[in-house]
Amino acid sequence: MQFDDCLFFHLTTAARCASRYWKQAVCDFGITGVQAMVLNVLHEQEGVSAASLGKKACLDSATLSGVLDRLERDRLLQRAPCSEDGRAIRVSLTPEGRELAARVHTRMEEANSTYSERLSTAELRQLQRLLTKLQ
Repeated sequence: MQFDDCLFFHLTTAARCASRYWKQAVCDFGITGVQAMVLNVLHEQEGVSAASLGKKACLDSATLSGVLDRLERDRLLQRAPCSEDGRAIRVSLTPEGRELAARVHTRMEEANSTYSERLSTAELRQLQRLLTKLQ
């Protein structure tokens, strides 16, 4: 197999390009690309457990903990023990976090559209299906 035929090379290269693009798209909010993704997850489903949030955002517990620490320090979210399971932590946005998450969500839609404009609608849907299949 030639290096240029290696799926891992293409996936890694595409992921790096997309990550740089996303990081640049949200930098004016004063947050990282990963923080923006966490805010997006919370925008969709607030009050989730930290474990569920980590799974949805594809972050290991150590990385998620650091991200949540910084977002909590910046008063964008709060953590509280889950009433159903005292060992679990529930993560919720603060009013400031909700406002920023809405802005980040809008930016995600804009960035997603701009980044993928080289693809037709059918190609984009196919790419999303294929990438989901590989997860």
